[in-house]
Amino acid sequence: MWNSVNEQISQAMHFDFKHTFKRQLQSPNNDKYFQIGDDLHHFFVKVAHLSDLERLECEAFNLELLTQESLFMIPDCITTGCNIEFSFIVLEWLELDKQPHTNWHEMGEHLAHLHQKHTQAMFGLDNDNFLGPTLQPNRWHKKWDVFFAEERIGWQLQLLQEKGIELVNQDTFIAFVKDALHSHVVEPSLLHGDFWRRNMGFYNNVPSVFDPACYYGDRECDIAMSELYAPLPDSFYDAYNDIYPLQVGYEQRRAIYQLYPMLNNANIFAGHYLTEAKQQIDQLLK
Repeated sequence: MWNSVNEQISQAMHFDFKHTFKRQLQSPNNDKYFQIGDDLHHFFVKVAHLSDLERLECEAFNLELLTQESLFMIPDCITTGCNIEFSFIVLEWLELDKQPHTNWHEMGEHLAHLHQKHTQAMFGLDNDNFLGPTLQPNRWHKKWDVFFAEERIGWQLQLLQEKGIELVNQDTFIAFVKDALHSHVVEPSLLHGDFWRRNMGFYNNVPSVFDPACYYGDRECDIAMSELYAPLPDSFYDAYNDIYPLQVGYEQRRAIYQLYPMLNNANIFAGHYLTEAKQQIDQLLK
């Protein structure tokens, strides 16, 4: 496989590259992460099963979208490819700053500036992509309540149902979500889509994000996800709100938006994530 990786990098970079250094990194999932390099150049390589090539190509597209639209430091995608057994994506190597980070206010400012761009009139994206390993449908919708209820919550509930798991009556809960969001006025913003601590850092003190699951939706989804498992420092939220204050009622909608990543974790990992998602649903229906 590494011959294929070297060849693809050589073609993309227009010089002959053969790695002389390879280090496997910790990975939070089934993908394998590597840093490879020679005396002059270093790259990040994510290796997955051959069947995951579409997912890695979506990641490359999303990174390019964020590069074009945001102020974040985004790693350039060098190439994607595969051999008979594996698929891979090669990214620019960014040596992220060691923690603790001190520039969270600029992270908040960058996200607010991204969300302030309203270049789309509808909700969705031209292509489906992935939240982690899970397919994320992005069919365009005129109405936010319909998009989020059907393409996000309904989709995750359907995936669980296909595994024989029913946390709630699907049709009833989709109707509940539509009703809860129906009066909420939303202008579509480009979202990172998987905005939490694991997918962000700082490069020479410049905010950097990666592993996106982009679509045009309610900006509150990125904020809600950032607060779910490991909330960011107050300086992040203060800076965001100084530029683009959250609307009245966000605290009520947050629980609905956080259910989406909860359900995704339930689909991927099962276990206590199923219990957590069920508790969130029951709390919402009270």
